[in-house]
Amino acid sequence: MMRTLLYAVVGLLVLIQLVLADDKSAVENLLNSKLDAAVEILQQKNLAKQTKQAKIVEIVTPMFDFQLMAKLTLGRKYWPGLAREDKRKFSELFFKLLKRAYLNELTTYTDEEIIVMSPLEIKGKIHIPTYLVSEDSQILMLYKFYHRKNIWKVYDIEIQGVSIIQSYRIQFDEILQKRTFNDLLQKLEQLVNQ
Repeated sequence: MMRTLLYAVVGLLVLIQLVLADDKSAVENLLNSKLDAAVEILQQKNLAKQTKQAKIVEIVTPMFDFQLMAKLTLGRKYWPGLAREDKRKFSELFFKLLKRAYLNELTTYTDEEIIVMSPLEIKGKIHIPTYLVSEDSQILMLYKFYHRKNIWKVYDIEIQGVSIIQSYRIQFDEILQKRTFNDLLQKLEQLVNQ
């Protein structure tokens, strides 16, 4: 009886490791394919900047969970107390802000090499370190994925060890401690429309 139970436990552990290995590989392939497609567009000299940006947004947007990212930036302190319409408005503006920031980072790309490292499994999530390497610098970007409805999505990116979610949370908290939620929405609209 004990031997059967031991074999069952060992078999389950092996199965879990195999599933995680498959997931890490799938997420790595997803990130590689999106980054390769974005770089291919950036390298096309005959495309206007706006056309490049539109194509890149089309490629990378499905990889991100912007709704969750918006929720995480406000955290438990503010998100639960918001009306549904306020959550929608905030999420929409936050998506536009993130899209703008991400595109600004990507469009500075010239001929740097993007190196995607091996994925790491951390508490059921998958983190993939990537490096943007040029002759005189190396920028670390850590893409953080979680599993939702059989799909892996990015919920945060760290650039040089600084979390985008954490950075925005600090900024938004500073505004909300002194002002109203509508003031925060106005500030986001200003940032998006600059």
